[in-house]
Amino acid sequence: MLDVRRMRVLREVATHGSFSAAADALSYTQSAVSQQIAALEREAATKLVERGARGVRLTDAGRALVAHTDAIVARLSAAEAELEAIAGLRGGRLRLVAFPSVAASLMPPAIARFREVHPGVELTLRPAEPDDGMALVKAGEADIALSIEMPDACEAPVPGIERTALLDDPMYALLPAGHPLAGRRRLRLQELAGESWIMGSNSGTCPDARILVRACALAGFEPDVAFHSDDYLAIQGFVAAGVGVSLLPDLACVTVRDDVVVRSLAGAAPHRRIVAATASEAWASPAREAMLDVLVAVGGEWGAERRTLRLAG
Repeated sequence: MLDVRRMRVLREVATHGSFSAAADALSYTQSAVSQQIAALEREAATKLVERGARGVRLTDAGRALVAHTDAIVARLSAAEAELEAIAGLRGGRLRLVAFPSVAASLMPPAIARFREVHPGVELTLRPAEPDDGMALVKAGEADIALSIEMPDACEAPVPGIERTALLDDPMYALLPAGHPLAGRRRLRLQELAGESWIMGSNSGTCPDARILVRACALAGFEPDVAFHSDDYLAIQGFVAAGVGVSLLPDLACVTVRDDVVVRSLAGAAPHRRIVAATASEAWASPAREAMLDVLVAVGGEWGAERRTLRLAG
């Protein structure tokens, strides 16, 4: 392997035409320059310079190596500049993953805030459900994935994943506008025990479905599931059509149809915890850490603002 530092010495010799002039330019001794060239010739296994009465002249091999040295030094300088830019949040990239309700609510203000402060960092946002996002982070294909936890349940930690809590996202009862209980501002979950329910497609993997089933169990009943859907707009449509009632997380209440109502639940209302998942063994880049700070701030602000609006409504 050729030593880049010695290649730079050779370039100075070629530029100045002598070992002594190269030594002055590099603040080396002439002996040190001679030793560096001799070592480089051993690495290259060929003669690079010819010494004569009129100074030093490069061989064909020496001229070829100097030409490559210019390109190598330029690339190294560019690499150093890029590393400095990444360290200073003036460059680099950040790969984000988010599930639909969070991609439509938390991510837009978070990305806007990050870009305002760090416009040089390239951001990408990939849609994926929570479990898929975790897998992308573990595989090194994403830097941050927003995911969901059930805070009241004992969930085993995912190996290799660190979680940063962003906010607790409360669940609300979703009823048809003409439902007998629609006029109430707050309901007890037990009051909906006799209703048909719309919930996520798979109670084993869908976080919202697991939360619904667990909340109903704590309220003393098992939900009679009339239809499964993972699409919040479709769930609203089924509820509006009278197929059943459902629970809707606050982050999905950004757009609510006129023919359904959203009502708070009394007591210990079910909620899901929104977290940012990162790989515990991955390099904590400045961009990743800066985005985590932004997400925590936006999550806290969102939770406070939505609670105020919900109480006012």
